[in-house]
Amino acid sequence: MSTSHTSLTLVQGDITEQAVDAVVNAANSSLLGGGGVDGAIHRRGGPEILAECRALRDGHYGRGLPTGQAVATTAGRLPARWVIHTVGPRFIHDEDRSELLASCYRESLRVADELGARTVAFPAVSAGIYGWPLEDAARIAVETVRATQTQVEQVRFVLFDERAYEAFADQLR
Repeated sequence: MSTSHTSLTLVQGDITEQAVDAVVNAANSSLLGGGGVDGAIHRRGGPEILAECRALRDGHYGRGLPTGQAVATTAGRLPARWVIHTVGPRFIHDEDRSELLASCYRESLRVADELGARTVAFPAVSAGIYGWPLEDAARIAVETVRATQTQVEQVRFVLFDERAYEAFADQLR
């Protein structure tokens, strides 16, 4: 099934500055903040995000959010309405974990649909400290979003630097 009504765009910049319905956070399973995109979203979004993440940990996600799953919280002080937290897999050379990475994008779009979000900004999930090779991370991201049936009208990939932007641009060509 195609999502011909979903447009895919690229932006090189800071995901915390995106005025969209939902920003996707490349979270760690603790949901309590970390480095990279996760730390930036928590710092910029403020204590409301952390408070809702703690409530999730006290409830259904006592052991943390499983890899490949997604859950939403407020966006706090971010210009977005919601943050969709997803836990990307760590890259392991001798193990194919690409289905877990694809699941991050599918599950984030499913949560976006539940929220009624029409515009969603994604980072390059797992392509930072989790070590996923950038070109492969871009391929999985673009192929998965294109193949996922969703009510989201615009998916914006927000890439931190020129190298990431080019890897995603190659996949959109």
